[in-house]
Amino acid sequence: MEITLTKKIKATPEEIYRALTNPFTIQLWTDQDAVMEEKEGKDFSLFNGDITGKNMEFRPNELIRQVWYFDDKESEVVIKIFQDKNYSQVRVEQTNIPAEAYENILSGWKESLLGPLADFFEA
Repeated sequence: MEITLTKKIKATPEEIYRALTNPFTIQLWTDQDAVMEEKEGKDFSLFNGDITGKNMEFRPNELIRQVWYFDDKESEVVIKIFQDKNYSQVRVEQTNIPAEAYENILSGWKESLLGPLADFFEA
């Protein structure tokens, strides 16, 4: 299964990219522990370890590609960031989602990731 979501956020691509790759900034807008290094091949952990995976590719201010782990399965996540006038668009594509995790992942993107990220910049 797969998910594609787009969110308009009142921030620059640079600010959004930093908010998604800097562990201290991630902790500010999630209020949860985060382990993140902006290095390809490095493992990461978000939301106190509820999300774990490996960073596969970084294009500063444009793209983050990760693999998320679900028990013995892997799901690919691609986050694209692009300028849209006074806003930025954040497009999330996640593939190979286990059917039993689909609803939790979808609501997680909306309620725990994209929503709070937008709120962080618009507060």
